[in-house]
Amino acid sequence: MRGLSRRELAAIFAPLLACLFISSALAQTTPKAELPSPLPDDRYKADMLLVIAHPDDELLVASYLARVVLDEHKRVAVVIATRGNAGENKIGYEQAASLAAIRELEARRALGVLNISNIWFLNVPDTPAPNGHNVLRSLENWNHGATLEDAVRIIRLTRPAVVLTSLPDVVIGENNEDHQAAGVIATEAFDISGDPTQFPEQVAFPEDHRALGVLVEGLRPWQAQKLYYFSDADPDAFLKGQGPEYPIDEVSPSGHREYFRYWLAIASMYRTQYENIPAVDAPSPANFHPSPQYLIFGKSLVGGSTTGDVFEGVRPEPPPYKSIPGYRPATETGISVELGGPWHFYQEFWPAHSLEHLAKLLPIPEVRVVSGGTLYLPILLHNNTSGESLASLRIDLPTGWTEKKGSALYPISSHGVYPVGTILLAPSLKHGEDQEIRFSVESEGKAVRSITLRVYVKGSE
Repeated sequence: MRGLSRRELAAIFAPLLACLFISSALAQTTPKAELPSPLPDDRYKADMLLVIAHPDDELLVASYLARVVLDEHKRVAVVIATRGNAGENKIGYEQAASLAAIRELEARRALGVLNISNIWFLNVPDTPAPNGHNVLRSLENWNHGATLEDAVRIIRLTRPAVVLTSLPDVVIGENNEDHQAAGVIATEAFDISGDPTQFPEQVAFPEDHRALGVLVEGLRPWQAQKLYYFSDADPDAFLKGQGPEYPIDEVSPSGHREYFRYWLAIASMYRTQYENIPAVDAPSPANFHPSPQYLIFGKSLVGGSTTGDVFEGVRPEPPPYKSIPGYRPATETGISVELGGPWHFYQEFWPAHSLEHLAKLLPIPEVRVVSGGTLYLPILLHNNTSGESLASLRIDLPTGWTEKKGSALYPISSHGVYPVGTILLAPSLKHGEDQEIRFSVESEGKAVRSITLRVYVKGSE
């Protein structure tokens, strides 16, 4: 048998060589298959994020939280700004840092009653202010910017549909400035967490997320859908009709007990703060008619009514980011006067965050002072003219009050402001009483305007 010629061999092996060449070329050009891109960690996803100032502040909405968690099967996460180190201790000598350690454990056990375990403490200092109402003190004490950054981080981590927090306003009740600060921080975080230019290092993707020492965070911008507030004010004062309300004496279909009994169960964990909490299943008094849980509507990016359910209109995916109006300076002429401090701040804060309706909650501004206590009230005198002006401030006080500082003639520079720190001493009363203080201003012999402030003097009994 003769051997094959070179041409015959080429004809036989050419197709095989072509296949080998094509296979080699494909091997060199086909990209390596990578692992899927990790999704956000679902262990921390929340339907609702509660932002409060102190361990035990969740009691103001505890009955509602029981409804949300047990019956609606929503996931709730909690941000607690302080650890309560400036509070009281009703059962022992532990105070300051030791009390903070105790109260953190009390909070974790209390929220554990509802199986809420995703709890973040921001570890900002508790503001010692037994009669404090000035939110600006707390924002300074908390290092406002750093605390806001932490709150934005947790919103981006938990990706809630709803944010629930304390009302940012001065109202008769506790007037607690830390409570108000939690509401301010939560509102600001709600409005900027969806903006990738705010704290951009949080939403930058790391070069290698498996590496050590990475300094960017790999979160995603997140726009929450609805914002609600709560308050410790008297329910009859202004809360009714400002948002949804939920009866607390109804029986939970899942828990088989009234919702208010979850308040009792949670409160019983705070032994340093509360004494003589009734047993969870103790019989209710015959005349027991608890007020509903009132919430205050803040804003919604998904529609719905003011008094509709908190989760009305909520969607599985977040809405597009919506920017806020931001600060817009008011136009004033002549001499003007206003309450300073927190009242001035809120008059600028609310419209900047599309919350103008909060200015209508109270017919007149209000504050609380204890019997015989000292009330510091800032007054701002504005001169909106091109020359220096004199303004006369007069304070009209109810019977029993004493003015330590305030009424005087004040020179105000052109287009300037004169901050007046009034100091007033409240009367000693056994029983609480609502009273009114009037601030009147005149310039060049003409009345400019007057300001009325409602003051609740808390009685000594």
